Amino acid sequence: MASIPLSPRQIPVTAGTREAAFDPAMMSNARKYLIFAVMAFGQFMALIDIQIVAASLNEVQAGLSAGPDEISWVQTAYLMAELVMIPFSAFLAQALSTRWLFAASAALFTLASIACGLAWSIESMILFRAIQGFVGGAMIPTVFATGYMLFSGKQRAMIPAILGMVSVLAPTLGPTVGGWITDSLGWRWVFFINVAPGAAVTLAILALVRIDKPDLSMLRRIDWVHLASMAVFLAGLEFVLEEGPKHDWFSEPEIAIGAWLSFVAFGLFLERSFRSDGPIVKLSPFRKPTFVFACVFNLVIGFGLYASTYLIPIYLGRVQGYNAAEIGTTVFVSGLAQLLGVPIAAALSHRVDQRIVITFGLSLFAVGLWMFSFMTPEWGFAALFWPQVVRSFAIMLCIVPSVGLALGNFEGAELRYASGLFNLMRNLGGAIGIALVNTWLGDNLRIHMLRLSEALGRSATTANEAATGLARHIGRYVSDPALAQQMAEGTLGRLVGREAQTLAFDDVFRLMSYIFLAALIMVPFCKPPPIGGPVPTDAH
Repeated sequence: MASIPLSPRQIPVTAGTREAAFDPAMMSNARKYLIFAVMAFGQFMALIDIQIVAASLNEVQAGLSAGPDEISWVQTAYLMAELVMIPFSAFLAQALSTRWLFAASAALFTLASIACGLAWSIESMILFRAIQGFVGGAMIPTVFATGYMLFSGKQRAMIPAILGMVSVLAPTLGPTVGGWITDSLGWRWVFFINVAPGAAVTLAILALVRIDKPDLSMLRRIDWVHLASMAVFLAGLEFVLEEGPKHDWFSEPEIAIGAWLSFVAFGLFLERSFRSDGPIVKLSPFRKPTFVFACVFNLVIGFGLYASTYLIPIYLGRVQGYNAAEIGTTVFVSGLAQLLGVPIAAALSHRVDQRIVITFGLSLFAVGLWMFSFMTPEWGFAALFWPQVVRSFAIMLCIVPSVGLALGNFEGAELRYASGLFNLMRNLGGAIGIALVNTWLGDNLRIHMLRLSEALGRSATTANEAATGLARHIGRYVSDPALAQQMAEGTLGRLVGREAQTLAFDDVFRLMSYIFLAALIMVPFCKPPPIGGPVPTDAH
């Protein structure tokens, strides 16, 4: 019997036909590069907004009449919401398609930025920042997965290099750019500046991206318990890490409750991940040991990247007394060193075993951190130059091979989930790193203050002579001897405190270098993907 031909509308849609719907080889290189560039810029917007308000918090606090404890939530709310969206984006990319997810993310991020700029109270600002972080978080892992879908061979080697540069450059430039905008236009323009580029990214994505098709039926099968448990787990963890160092950790009931809720939600999240019919996050990538090791590498890399980027401005502000402009000028060399590392890391990634590259990168990063551990209270731009160059150059040699190890063996839908989980690890590493270094800094400061006080006590005669000599010098300008003595003792106390703070920073950088050296233990157990890797296809 002759078969009856079916019209295109009658042909059943299967995973195979979906995979055949997109063939990267049929797309010109120019179009692929343009799509990737637009998506990478969207990722840059989402990442720079984490830190762009860091230099403007005092102005935001004054403008919204906020308290000191409230203003930190302008950043915390963004981070908490972004952490939830990053792993969730893999599910949404399949349900809505890459085109509509990324366009919606960019459009809503733009609208949320406008709302932040129009905020009338600290409560409204925190709400809008949470929305901004949540909707913007989808752009971060989606561009990684799309880059691996579009390119292969030597072209693919540039993906982790370029996106790695974006990942480290955006947080580094954030405070500098935000401070300049605030000084020139006012703090509200820190948010309004997103409007034009956000609208451009949205329109460009709608016009250019046609790489997969939506599967709206997934939205009807969504496991809301799974989503809620993940949100409570990640948001609770970020809350504990952010607030713990400020309030002596679990001595505060709110922090203890947050930790308990996060722990319980994590257990429920794992249960739904394995037993749900429609999980919003699949943990199947963790079946591959190399992916597990790559995620741990990314956790350590996020720890070092965000914590060191956080510590240097703190040192310059507290010890050197630099203002925002001086800090921005001093740390700007980090961005230049990162740019220099991009082509070298990309070239090595497709010529040399990735295990060798990441071994060199982790070791060099540890050396850079170790160089910071010799800081004195007099260190400024010149003294910090080479430690910053070494550390910033090394970060690209860490990120590029870790991305290759993590994503090089995945295709289709599993690539999306692997990208979301992998990017989540870097942000978690940053949150853990900032919390730990704040704790270490406070503990070591107290230890060094006690040691210096004991040393001064044992050399009381020398200390008294120094105070007397300083009071005599001040007495040339102050007529009251008692006031001169009081000012001398205060100056001596500040000098001791400055020295103790510097020693505490040295200890923290030394501890961080040990963590990077310890991560080298995992390198021999990794199995790198073939150089160039397979050409992934998109499957729902």
